[in-house]
Amino acid sequence: MSIRNLDDLLAEGVSGRRVLVRADLNVPLDKQSGAITDDGRIRAVLPTLSALVQAGAKVVVCSHLGRPKGSPDPQFSLQPVADRLGELLGAPVRFATDTVGDSARSTVDGLADGEVALLENLRFNAGETSKDEAERGAFADQLAAFGEAYVDDAFGAVHRKHASVYDVPARLPHVAGRLVLREVEVLSTLTGDPERPYVVVLGGSKVSDKLAVIEALLPKVDRLLIGGGMCFTFLKAQGHEVGSSLLEEEMVETCRNLLERSEGKIMLPVDVVAADAFAPDAAHDTVRADGIPTKRVGLDIGPETVAGFAAALKGARTIFWNGPMGVFEMAPFAHGTRGVAEAIAGSGAFTVVGGGDSAAAVRALGLDESAFGHISTGGGASLEYLEGKTLPGIAALEK
Repeated sequence: MSIRNLDDLLAEGVSGRRVLVRADLNVPLDKQSGAITDDGRIRAVLPTLSALVQAGAKVVVCSHLGRPKGSPDPQFSLQPVADRLGELLGAPVRFATDTVGDSARSTVDGLADGEVALLENLRFNAGETSKDEAERGAFADQLAAFGEAYVDDAFGAVHRKHASVYDVPARLPHVAGRLVLREVEVLSTLTGDPERPYVVVLGGSKVSDKLAVIEALLPKVDRLLIGGGMCFTFLKAQGHEVGSSLLEEEMVETCRNLLERSEGKIMLPVDVVAADAFAPDAAHDTVRADGIPTKRVGLDIGPETVAGFAAALKGARTIFWNGPMGVFEMAPFAHGTRGVAEAIAGSGAFTVVGGGDSAAAVRALGLDESAFGHISTGGGASLEYLEGKTLPGIAALEK
């Protein structure tokens, strides 16, 4: 990458200078209590923030959370994130109750060297996500006024042409944070010349969400293992009954073509866990993948498939995994995701977990994160990078 990084900025000296950091603090919150249920994205930005704090910078952090409609919405406030960030940094984080208003200005003005402030949710301002360049630019001007330098450490947002990601770098000296740099280095390995055998595991609900990455990776991989809800469209393409399982009828022909062109690389489930209903207490059992009862719904891959996938992963030198194998949030249907994740972790390969639900599954199932080579913070951004798309946030840093 032709991008300056955090070490370049630190070498110039940041003591007493205001540094605006775009982080991805879009963490899941419990709908009842508002408590953070997975702080992985907060922990991921700590190396960059800690380095700036130790260097004496006045650190101004900004992020989005959820999908508010361009105006304040209490359920998407970053206040709980500020509290957790302070706990992890070991020092209070000042919180601005708006993004670029009076509270933000007074909070930033009151920072001492080595202190951290967090602005309220960027998406409480319509200018953040606006497709109108003038509106987006005006908001970027206000944000840029809070910094003398800009650090992008929000890999999960670099595929968005948003003010804080795309427009602010044009207004300030800019560098990539440690997380963004690591993400790009890792994903570049997967798109370049990875060690072989190279095995990709894809899950999740829809083929349409993963079609572009399948097309991009199929010529490069040695095996492509497909589970999750998306596998049923492939099974239908083979002529099998899939019952009431998730199915994209309009993608069946596409899947049939992919199977024909795959030269045997694509591996599908041979058994699935089928239930009477989409519920954790539904009656369920394991059935052959080519014999799913008409009134049953497939909610996980079966044990024979887990064993087959594990065998395909054994001996791999590079593995990329994106998407759970089943409805892991429900205990009866978590065994496939757990089994495949454990096989990936124990493979001895260079392993990359592609963010999103896969990263959430690793933590929700209590698996050892250190057993994986890299757990990405950007599900959509990771996939778009592997598809070969230009990511606006990365392009802005390269200018």
